[in-house]
Amino acid sequence: MRWTVHSEKPLYTDAWLDIRLADVEVTGGRHLAHRVIRSAPGAGAVVLDGRDNVLLLWRHRFITDTWGYEIPIGGVDEGEEPEDAAAREVEEETGWRPGPLRPLLYTQPSSGISDSEHHVFVADSAERVGEPQEDWEAERLDWVPVDRVPELVRTRALVSGTSMNALLYLYATHTAGR
Repeated sequence: MRWTVHSEKPLYTDAWLDIRLADVEVTGGRHLAHRVIRSAPGAGAVVLDGRDNVLLLWRHRFITDTWGYEIPIGGVDEGEEPEDAAAREVEEETGWRPGPLRPLLYTQPSSGISDSEHHVFVADSAERVGEPQEDWEAERLDWVPVDRVPELVRTRALVSGTSMNALLYLYATHTAGR
């Protein structure tokens, strides 16, 4: 059954988040007060080096107090195309300029609570152009063999949803093509 949204009331809004209370109708005419997080889209990229290695950020996430690998990803600015945002984010976060990007996947990482959508691209090459723009984005950058992706998931060194989706999809399609 498709839920019917009767109204949404803002609870908190800033430049990053729009948290709302939605009045939704479910089966039998019942109504639920459901929280909704609205946010701008995100874009990122899986960057390969031509030798089956992927460029990953090793970073700490304070909310969950966990360390893990992630792909470079960030917000899509107003009027910006997702592909352009992905290239910008890679360069800002890593100091590497990705080669030509092509779509890898689209994901809605938390569709039960949020309208967040992530556009992920893949590049087969990159050029080092300098240092990352911010020193707080990552503890370090690593070129990690694609074949290690299942191990990273198993050992919880890769837990970020969008990064995990992108890298497992790459691993599955990359190894199937061999």
